[in-house]
Amino acid sequence: MKYGAALVSLALLGGAAIWAQNSSGKVRGGENAVGAQQTTRAATTTAAPNEVRAAVEKGAKWLATVQGADGGWGQDGGATSHVRQGEHLESEGNDVANTAVAALALLRAGNQYRPNVERAVDFILKRVEASPTDGLSITDVKQTQIQRKLGPYIDTFLASMLLAEVDGTMAGAGRARVRRGLEKCVAKIERNQQGDGSWNVGGGWAPVLGTSLASRSLYEAGQKGVRVSQEVMARADGYTVKSQKERDSVGAGSGGGVGAGIGSVSETVTVTAAGGPAKSRSLPAAAGVDLYQDAQALEQLSRTEEDRKKNAPEIAAINRKLSDAKFVEGYGSIGGEEFFSYLNISDGLKRSGGKEWREWYAKITGKILKLQNNDGTWAGHHCITGRVAVTGAAILNLTLEREH
Repeated sequence: MKYGAALVSLALLGGAAIWAQNSSGKVRGGENAVGAQQTTRAATTTAAPNEVRAAVEKGAKWLATVQGADGGWGQDGGATSHVRQGEHLESEGNDVANTAVAALALLRAGNQYRPNVERAVDFILKRVEASPTDGLSITDVKQTQIQRKLGPYIDTFLASMLLAEVDGTMAGAGRARVRRGLEKCVAKIERNQQGDGSWNVGGGWAPVLGTSLASRSLYEAGQKGVRVSQEVMARADGYTVKSQKERDSVGAGSGGGVGAGIGSVSETVTVTAAGGPAKSRSLPAAAGVDLYQDAQALEQLSRTEEDRKKNAPEIAAINRKLSDAKFVEGYGSIGGEEFFSYLNISDGLKRSGGKEWREWYAKITGKILKLQNNDGTWAGHHCITGRVAVTGAAILNLTLEREH
C-alpha cells in the first residue's frame, strides 16, 4: 500500500519548544501554544519490531474506538478535553480530511480494521457524490483546522488518495462506486491546477503540502488505471523542479521559497518556551520552512526509476540536508505538518533504499515512538494539533517497512 501524503513526526532534535505531557499522557495548551522544552536524541538503531507493532496497534485501536456513528472522524475524535483541558472543539461533527487520514492509517494497521475503513469510505463517497462537478471542493464543511493549515481543498486531495488505495478492493456495487468517486475527484483536481503547476490555492499555513498530496493522489489514481492527464503531471513536476532551483539560488532558509507569496496568508503562531513568556511570530504561509518544501519535492521527484535518474541533482541536494538537525526540525516544534513532511521524506527514500533510507527510518521511528501519548494517540504541538490526523500520520510513518 502506498501513501502520501499528501498525507502525514516526531520529537525534534535538542531544544525544540513543545507542549509538556503530564504523567497521564495529557497535553496542555491551545492549538498554537507550545509548553515546556523537550530534548530528544536521534535514534541510531531501528526500534524493535514488537515495539513498533505495539505502538501501531495502540494508536489504531484509539482511532477505531472514536470513529463516529456516521463513519467519519473529526479533529480529535472524541471530546477535546481528553487531551487539552479547557480547549473548545472547534468544529462539531466529522470532516472528510480527518476521516481519510484515519482510514489510510487503519488500512495499513491491519485487516481487522477493514469494517472501519469501509464505513469511512461510505462517509466520504456520500460527500463526493453530493458535490458539484465544477470546483475543487467536495464538502460544505469549512474552516476546519486541517483546511486552515494545508489549504481549503485538502479534503479533496486526501479523499482521492484513500479512494485510490481501496479502488478494486471493494465487493459488489461498492467497487464501481469507488471508481466513480475517484474519477470525479481526479477530474476536479486536474481542472483546478494553478497556472504554475501547483495547487497552492486559497491560503493556508503550508499550502505546498496540499500540492504534494494533490500530485500524489493523481499519481496513485494513475497506478490503479484511472486516466490521468500527463500534461497535468508534467506541469506539477515542472513546478517542483523550478521551485527547488529557485530556492537553491537564493539560499535555504531565506524565506524566498516558492511557498511564500503564492496564495499565501499571514499566520500568527505563538510559542511558549519553558519558563519564559509567550512570543508570537507572524510569517507568510510556509515561509522559511524548508522541510515542508523539500519533503514535497523528494517524494514527487523520486516516484519512478526514470524520475530518480532525471532529478538526481535535486534529490541528492535534499538528501544532504537530512543530517542537519535544524532542517529536520521544520518550524521548530512538532506539528502535524512535520509528521506529513517526514512521511513524504520516508516514501521518497524507501524507493531507493540503501544507507540513507535505513538511517532515516531508524531515526524517525525512534522519534515517533517517544512522542506517543499514554492513550495511544499522537498530538501536534503547533498548527495541526488534532489527534486524528497526527495519529494517522504517525501510524503511516511507523508502518512503512511493512509489505502492502
